[in-house]
Amino acid sequence: MPKLAANLSMMFNEVDFMARFGAAAKAGFKGVEYLFPYDYDKNDLTDELGKHGLVQALHNLPAGNWDSDERGIACHPDRVQEFQDGVGQAIEYATALGCKQVNCLAGVAPDNVSGDALRETFVSNLKFAADELGKAEVTLLVEAINTRDIPGFYLQTTAQALGILTDVGSDNLKLQYDIYHMQIMEGDLTPTIQANLNVIQHMQLADNPGRHEPGTGEINYPFLFDAIEKMGYQGWIGCEYKPLTATTDGLGWAKEYL
Repeated sequence: MPKLAANLSMMFNEVDFMARFGAAAKAGFKGVEYLFPYDYDKNDLTDELGKHGLVQALHNLPAGNWDSDERGIACHPDRVQEFQDGVGQAIEYATALGCKQVNCLAGVAPDNVSGDALRETFVSNLKFAADELGKAEVTLLVEAINTRDIPGFYLQTTAQALGILTDVGSDNLKLQYDIYHMQIMEGDLTPTIQANLNVIQHMQLADNPGRHEPGTGEINYPFLFDAIEKMGYQGWIGCEYKPLTATTDGLGWAKEYL
């Protein structure tokens, strides 16, 4: 049975952010994830997790100015110090929240930077982050994202991500496999997950097209969930989708799993 975490950046937007923890727990979720915790007091977040018996399954490293459409800075050669400072901030929050894994968004490749420089910067930053997070017993993840939603995003496919993992060479760097993004970029979901299960530590889901809940698009989620269970996957699957209507009205697909 899939272990589902509600993504509070996208789900339960009918209520204020702090109220989403209770809404997720009431709906049956045992874990939550969201993009970033940094605008909130660590103690307030910890209180909400404890009050509702929730696990903090995931959050991201700081990713630049999100409101100005930045989607990560890990491949930006001129922002290495900012990236390293963000790793320290992520460790503070992950430690306080009991979060055992954080995701690194590579970012949109900046103009006028060579492919070699982008890769060298990204690999170097990941080596630093994997080492620092390892000291805090937090695992670092990387995620490939489709270039339709985020044009120019540096890390785009499973194969590219696996090459980066090899170059970094750290036991503390794993793959976050986003089913929605990879359906768009490459398809062949079940064989790809099976082939790379040893490095996949977290998954996320949404249906395609539209990035709504399972059952609204082309992905056969009952088949995929069954296949993933047979593979023996033990990690969380984050529900990172935009509800088609009210969040609770669209949870029929998840009733047998919550």
